[in-house]
Amino acid sequence: AVRLVESEGGVVQAGGSLTLSCSASGMTFDMYTLGWFRQAPGKEREAVSCITWDERPYYIDSVKGRFTISRDNTKNTMSLQMNNLKPEDTAMYYCATERTSYNWDGSCSLSDFGAWGQGTQVSVSS
Repeated sequence: AVRLVESEGGVVQAGGSLTLSCSASGMTFDMYTLGWFRQAPGKEREAVSCITWDERPYYIDSVKGRFTISRDNTKNTMSLQMNNLKPEDTAMYYCATERTSYNWDGSCSLSDFGAWGQGTQVSVSS
C-alpha cells in the first residue's frame, strides 16, 4: 500500500519560512504527479502546488513567488519550501499522489489524488 508521511510543520511568524517534506513508499514514485494540499478550519481542502513526474510545477495564484515545490525521485521525497508566510497560509497541509501514473491535466485537481498523508499543521502568526 502507498504510504505518505509529511514532516512536522510548525508555528512561524508572518514573513517567516518553513519547509515541508513528504516521504513516499509502496509506489513507483517517479511515475506519478504529486501534490500539496491544505485545509484551514471551516474551509474546504484546496490545492497548493503540484509537481509532475518530470518536475513540471504548478502553483495556485496566492502562493506563486513564495512557495517552491520540488521532488527527488532518487529518494522518493517531495518538498515544499514556503517563504514570506502569511497568516492566511495557516492550515493543515497534506501531501498526496495522483491515482493514475503519468497523468497531468494542468489543474492539480483534488479528485485526481488517491493517496494522502496524515497531514501536518502549519500556523502563521501575525
